[in-house]
Amino acid sequence: MHANPRPPATQQEAMWAMDRLIATHLIGQQEMAQVMGLNVTDVTCFGFVLEAGEDLLTAGELAERVHVTTGAMTGVLNRLERAGFITRRPDPADRRRVRVAAVPDAVAMAHRLYEPYYARLTELFADYSPEELAVLNDWFRRATALADAFREESRRKR
Repeated sequence: MHANPRPPATQQEAMWAMDRLIATHLIGQQEMAQVMGLNVTDVTCFGFVLEAGEDLLTAGELAERVHVTTGAMTGVLNRLERAGFITRRPDPADRRRVRVAAVPDAVAMAHRLYEPYYARLTELFADYSPEELAVLNDWFRRATALADAFREESRRKR
């Protein structure tokens, strides 16, 4: 737990800090994508494949999560497959669909690249009480839902 009380912050300061975090993460994802030989959208899709683990996602489910068309997702999956990050497997329940599986060597590379960062985040989270973590988790989830809803509204207006 932290030894010193946290400094007060205004909503504007918190918003600025959030914007800086997002910008830093965007730049970091771009750099990580370059190291992996991919683009940011492809890395994001691969992240969803990793997150799903053994519950293999369909191409359509990935397209929904990344908010791209199924045609665009086909291009993403083609690039990921050519680069050796994923394989496509027929869906046993519906042969017209494919499920996407991560290639073990690609999983190992992603872990090697991201684990040092996640270890530091784990140390940072350890500085927060369970109650504070609950607030952070609530905020992250609600902000994500808000951002998704805003993006969807904006997309419909175009």
